[in-house]
Amino acid sequence: MMVALRNAGYQVMGISRQTLHTPDLPAPTELTEIALDLSQADAIQQWLNSQALKQFLQGASQALLINNAGQIAPIAPVGHQGANAIASAIALNVSSALILSDAFIAATENCRQRRILHVSSGAARSAYPGWSVYCASKAALDHHARAVAAEKHPNLRISSVAPGVIDTDMQAEIRATHPDLFPMKQKFDDLKRQGLLASPEQAGDALVRHLLSESFGLQACEDVRNC
Repeated sequence: MMVALRNAGYQVMGISRQTLHTPDLPAPTELTEIALDLSQADAIQQWLNSQALKQFLQGASQALLINNAGQIAPIAPVGHQGANAIASAIALNVSSALILSDAFIAATENCRQRRILHVSSGAARSAYPGWSVYCASKAALDHHARAVAAEKHPNLRISSVAPGVIDTDMQAEIRATHPDLFPMKQKFDDLKRQGLLASPEQAGDALVRHLLSESFGLQACEDVRNC
């Protein structure tokens, strides 16, 4: 998605555990990379206290926030997940998105146009055995978008958007899971074998096109394949 936004002429701030560009080469001038563990609320707060986000957004007439961080673990039936695994998943999948959305809205009060995209999942709307934590975390993003939309903030559009099934490391993790922990594993094995997984680039381009479109935010929860 960062490439699609840069190609569309946007200045991009990317936040992840590790920066993506080669350390011995300069980053593109339109890209600011922040190394930050989004599963750690204290680390996010410390970074927000640095005013880096406010400075990046200062003077912007249009601002976009994409909450894409997430993990699928723990994949296991309830009773076999563990406190640390559950807490880590909720911190990354839910807390980081809500914290950054709160900070983004506060920092963009003077923007003429601002948009928030939560990257959701079909698992937010359909129950998968073994994915109860992941399903719950994505459903939380959906309902957060509904509630924020109901607050009717000036010049703000928000939507929680399912991107379809994408050929990522998360899919590899699903296929490596024992069927006893995830009974629907065969479905995802079949999707890979049949070539039915979208590439990250295809999915990112589709999400960015929708984010920048006039229809974005008309519904608080959507599937990009229907947009």
